[in-house]
Amino acid sequence: MFEKALTGSKGYYIWVLFLLAVIGFGATNYLRQYFYGLGITGMSKDVSWGLYIGQLTFLVGVAASAVMLVLPFYLHDHKVFGKITILGEFVAIPAVIMCVLFVTADLGRPDRVMNVLRYPTPNSMLMWDVVVLSGYLVLNLFIGWTVLGCEKRGVAPPIWAKVLIYISIPWAFSIHTVTAYLYAGLPGRGFWMTAIMAPRFLGSAFASGPALVILLCYLLRRVANFDAGREAIQSLAKIVTYAMVASVFFIICELFTVYYSQVPEHKNHFNYIFTGLHGHSSFVPVMWTSAILALIATTLLIIPSTRKSDSVLPIVCVMVFASLWIDKGLILIVVGFIPSPLEKIMEYAPTLPEAAISIGIWAIGALILTLLYKVAVAVRKQQEYYNVTEAAH
Repeated sequence: MFEKALTGSKGYYIWVLFLLAVIGFGATNYLRQYFYGLGITGMSKDVSWGLYIGQLTFLVGVAASAVMLVLPFYLHDHKVFGKITILGEFVAIPAVIMCVLFVTADLGRPDRVMNVLRYPTPNSMLMWDVVVLSGYLVLNLFIGWTVLGCEKRGVAPPIWAKVLIYISIPWAFSIHTVTAYLYAGLPGRGFWMTAIMAPRFLGSAFASGPALVILLCYLLRRVANFDAGREAIQSLAKIVTYAMVASVFFIICELFTVYYSQVPEHKNHFNYIFTGLHGHSSFVPVMWTSAILALIATTLLIIPSTRKSDSVLPIVCVMVFASLWIDKGLILIVVGFIPSPLEKIMEYAPTLPEAAISIGIWAIGALILTLLYKVAVAVRKQQEYYNVTEAAH
């Protein structure tokens, strides 16, 4: 089936070449970082996690969100997701691969990743994070490719594939839950040490991932003549709505706890991102951008007329994705270090090489997703052609 990814229109080849060029630029900057060290990034001894780990955190949620298509289709027989379930499963594959690449970029010595496997430590959340992420990648590879192959041949998936599908549903919840525990279990970081970190992660994941799938459905309709169906898109839009409402509610719960209790260790972090702290306010405009986008997007999603509008919904999904990327992909991780437990403020901003490496990794994910979607759309169109032909005879 992969041969279908090697043929396409002129625009398809231009897009692939563009992504390869971006990947090459990112790889050049990574080689510079590899030989020079993490000193070319904006990280420091006070802020030891930055843009790379932020992207890891955000993308784990995007990967986990595939369950929002798999669960209704396979457990509740929601037939309208029949055409797009494979799209959600294929989103998870590049998302997990990018997670691995961002961890690799964050390490000064990438070979040290193997130490997690060579010296397993069961009481380490990092080890379990590696286990659930790698397992989820394998599950989606086997499930996605097997189901697509069966669809091409016009046969039902084998029993073992259905068993893996059912296993993947709780596994999807586990990957983001374990990632949340990785942060919430650090007692010296008041910004992260909250019991609702895992629910916050899942709420934002189930909004950002389906929002991305909706955008991809609109894109495929335009560039590949692949129509996922209005009912399927609207079902996804309802999922995004409920998830965004939950996500905003969790943030409000955090704000109430922080400002009603007036615990300085917790309050300082929130003051820093909303109003500034001791003259430091780099993240204030960024945080308010995320908050305003979230509130506007949630309001437009709740209103049926705007949620059902094909002209408004894509814009709303962009706002949802951008808001949650700012919140989880940058602020959540960095502000966990600012201020430090000793109340020292060392601000952080990504450097150009750091941003170039991150964009390069995103381009790798986009390239993998492009190739997978090219195969999926080609198989789907081929199957629809056979169905029409048989019906005519």
